[in-house]
Parts: sequence; structure tokens; C-alpha cells
Amino acid sequence: MSITKFIDQNYHHFNAASLKDAAQGYKKHVEGGGKMFMTLAGAMSTAELGISLAEMIRQDKVHAICCTGANLEEDLFNAVAHNHYKRIPNYRDLTPQDELELVKHHFNRVTDTCIPEEEAMRRLENFIVPLWKAASDNKKPMFPHEFMYKIALNPEFQKVLQIPKENSWIIAAAEKNLPIFVPGWEDSTFGNFFIGHTFKNNFDVHAVRSGLEYMRELVQWYKKYTTKNDLGFFQIGGGIAGDFPICVVPLIHQDLEEDAKLWTYFCQITDAQESYGGYSGALPNEKITWGKLDVGTPKYVIHSDATIVAPLIFNYVLGR
Repeated sequence: MSITKFIDQNYHHFNAASLKDAAQGYKKHVEGGGKMFMTLAGAMSTAELGISLAEMIRQDKVHAICCTGANLEEDLFNAVAHNHYKRIPNYRDLTPQDELELVKHHFNRVTDTCIPEEEAMRRLENFIVPLWKAASDNKKPMFPHEFMYKIALNPEFQKVLQIPKENSWIIAAAEKNLPIFVPGWEDSTFGNFFIGHTFKNNFDVHAVRSGLEYMRELVQWYKKYTTKNDLGFFQIGGGIAGDFPICVVPLIHQDLEEDAKLWTYFCQITDAQESYGGYSGALPNEKITWGKLDVGTPKYVIHSDATIVAPLIFNYVLGR
């Protein structure tokens, strides 16, 4: 039985129904000519979302992405160090001493998965430091994702892949030159590496362009892109990856005092609750009051684990 048929036959109630409704809405949106903006919070790259997301990008089901610095880099960490990752199914039983042993062996834990520092982070550092140095020396700063695109398309990098090339969403995005926006990149492993190098005077701090510049790029891109396209918003998790791009509409309306299309589809996969006052758990209707969504905008919220939900929706949209 196909994934699509399984969901259609079995998912009728509660979060399962929300998943099916959101998947059908996504599919209707893109098949009707609409485009989709996707946001990635959490550790979705370490969860290997690239296995399904890369194909969504290749088949033109995703048209722009906003992600954390961690998701940007961790797809490539996994690509070159997959065989060295350590999975710990019983991670809930770990003691503080167990955690200390992991870090002594240069493993950084993300829930049940440990990223090997030497094989992943340091190997990628060897690729990116020369790019940072060139940007600094030539006074030609670039955005974080542009450096990653250069690495992803580098034949020498692709020689050392430990996963099938088609399972990397960054490589798929680089091949299509997909627009990517990475707010708060400083809060990432590479952001930390970069700042460390600036203290050693290896290159100038302005060699990497900032989040404020990303917002300017997003405003310009959104204004131009939505003159001809309806644009939906598919949000995985919460945090800055979702908050940063969705506010581009009220920015254009209120601060530039110009007309702008509202988002024409909205879906969020989250475990956050609105009762705690955090924006990550805010229900879609609240976004109407902030000038981001319209009354008639299709809106879906799926309270569940995105590592389960997102691949199911992606495969449904792909007709599998």
C-alpha cells in the first residue's frame, strides 16, 4: 500500500486527521500553481529529514527555506560523517557521568544521536575556513548559506560523502540555488568557529553577512516573488526559523507602508502550547491580528513529532 493510500484510509481523527488535511491542502496549493516557503527549527537535519526534503526540493514542491544555523550545517555534517554517528536508544538513562564520557570522546549529543566532532565538524571546518578567508581578504562577504552552497557543490566534498548524494537537502538546494534565509546564524557550531577565528585575527568579522541583511533580502525577495505567486508557509517547529520570515508581511505593510500579499496557506508542526504565552505555540488565528494571515487562509496545526509527521506529509505531496 502506498503512503498516500495508507494516510487516506487510516488518518481520520485528531492529529492524524490534521496531518491528512494539511497534506491535502499542501498538495492542492502547489498543484494549483502556489509556491511554498518552508521553515526548519529543531534538529531536523540530524534527524535526516533530507531523505524526504531533498526530493521535495528537486520536484519543485519547496521554493524557499528559512532555517536555523544548526539545520544548515548539520545536513552537511551528516553527509560526511554519517558512518561515525553514535545512536543511544536508552539516552533517557544516561547519568551526568555518562554524558561526560561522551564529550571526552568528542561526541555531542542531540537526544538519541551523537554527532562526532572530529569526523563531522572539524572535517567541514577544513572546507569552510578557506572560503571565509577568501571572503575576508577580497572584501566580498557572503551569507552563511552561500558558503554552504560552495561546499555542497565542491567535487572534493562530494568525494567524501557517506550518504547517497540524493539524501542531502543542502546539496539539492544548492543545485537549484534555492533561496535560503538563516537568522541568528551566530547560534550554531560554525558561527562559534567563525567568531573564534576572528579573535585569532584570521579574518574580518564582516566576512559573513548578518541577520539584518537577511531580512532586507527576504523583504526584497518576497515583494518580487509574490507579485506573480501565491506563497504558503509550512513551519516545522517554532523559534526564530518561523518567527523571522512570517513577519515579513507586516513589515512591508506597517514599516514600508506598501501593499503585500498575505501568506496563502499555513501549517505548523509543533509540540508547543499556546497557553504558556510563547509565540512558537500561538494558534494560527492569532497571526490574523498581526497581519500575517487572512480569515480565509487554510490553516493547520499538527501537535506531534515533526520527525514522524514531516516525512509523511512530504511523501503524500510527492504522491508516493
